[in-house]
Amino acid sequence: MSQDFDLFRISEEHEMLREAVRSLAEAKIAPFAAEVDEQGRFPQEALDALRGNDLHAVHVPEVYGGAGADALATVIVIEEVARVCGSSSLIPAVNKLGSLPVQLSGSEELKAKYLGALARGEGMFSYCLSEPEAGSDAAGMKTRAVRDGDFWVLNGVKRWITNAGVSEFYTVMAVTDPSMRSKGISAFVVEKGDEGVSFGAPEKKLGIKGSPTREVYFDNVRIPADRMIGAEGSGFQTAMRTLDHTRVTIAAQAVGIAQGALDYAKGYVRERKQFGKAIAEFQGIQFMLADMAMKLEAARQMTYVAAAKSQRGDADLTFFGAAAKCFASDVAMEVTTDAVQLLGGYGYTRDYPVERMMRDAKITQIYEGTNQVQRIVMARNLP
Repeated sequence: MSQDFDLFRISEEHEMLREAVRSLAEAKIAPFAAEVDEQGRFPQEALDALRGNDLHAVHVPEVYGGAGADALATVIVIEEVARVCGSSSLIPAVNKLGSLPVQLSGSEELKAKYLGALARGEGMFSYCLSEPEAGSDAAGMKTRAVRDGDFWVLNGVKRWITNAGVSEFYTVMAVTDPSMRSKGISAFVVEKGDEGVSFGAPEKKLGIKGSPTREVYFDNVRIPADRMIGAEGSGFQTAMRTLDHTRVTIAAQAVGIAQGALDYAKGYVRERKQFGKAIAEFQGIQFMLADMAMKLEAARQMTYVAAAKSQRGDADLTFFGAAAKCFASDVAMEVTTDAVQLLGGYGYTRDYPVERMMRDAKITQIYEGTNQVQRIVMARNLP
C-alpha cells in the first residue's frame, strides 16, 4: 500500500527544482512584473534569467543539448514563473508549444538543428496554427504551401501568435492539399529571417501584456523542403498531438497565477485591520480563503496527474490535458477575482498586483482552445 502511495508523491528533485525556480523568479522576474505589464514590453530580464539558468526550454532532450526535464518538471518551472509574472511564464511554455511538433514528428536533422538552437538559447520558438477565419476550426485554415522543386512556397496569415516578432523560429501549419481538409495540412519550420516573413502590430490586450501577440505574414516565403515536419499531410495530426501535451502547460500557468494571487491576498488580510482586528479573523474571509485554497490545490493535483500522463504518453492524455487546462483556468479566474475582492478598493488599483493577475488569468480560459472547446474534447474522449 505504501509503495502505491509513493507514486503520488513529488520527488525530491522536483521540489528542489521548485525552490530554485521560485528563488530565481522572486529575485530576477518579480521586480519587473508590474513595469512589464504597465509598459506592455517584452520581459527581457526574465528571458535573460531563465536562459542563464537553462530554464527557458527545459523540455528539450539531453541528446539535443537540453536539460531533458520531464513533463512535471516543465510544469513546475512554468507554474513558479507564472506565480510572479504571467507574461514571463509564456517563455518556457511557448518554447515547448512551438518546438514540440519538431520533437514529436521532425527528422533527426531537424531536431538536431532547431531543438539544439533552442536549447543553446539562440532563439525562442512560436506556434502558428490560428488564422483570422480559422480559430476553433483550425482545419479551416487558408495558409498555403506549394511545392516548387526542392522548396515549399508559403503564403498566408496567422493570427494570435504568442511571442511573434521576438521568436526566431516558427512552427507553421499550412495547407498542401486543399482537397483533403485536415489531412491536407502539413507542418514546417520557418525562420524569422526568411525572406517574405513579416509581423503585424502587437495586439492591445487585457492581460499578459509583456508577451507580444501579433499576426505573422507569409508572402512567397520560400523554404527548403527538408524543413517540413514529418510527412506531407501529417501536420494537423501533429498539431493536435502537440496540444494534448501543451494544454497541461497552460494549466500550470493558471495554477501559478492563482497561487500568486492567493499568496498576496493571504498576506494582505492578515495585515489589514477593520473593526479593531485583522480581517483575516472574520469567518467570511476565512471561508473565502479556504475555498480558494481548496480549488487551487484540486487544480494543481489535476495538472500534475495530466503532466504524468503527458510524460508517459497515456492513451487518455487527450481527456486529461483538456480537463486540466479547463479546470485550472476556471479556478484561476475565480481565485484571482476573489483576491481582488479581498483587497477591496485596493485590489482594483494597479498599485497592487492582484488586478494584473486577474487580467492575466482570463487568457488561460481562451487560448490553446477555449474552455468550451475543451469540454467538447473531453466529451469526445471520456475515459
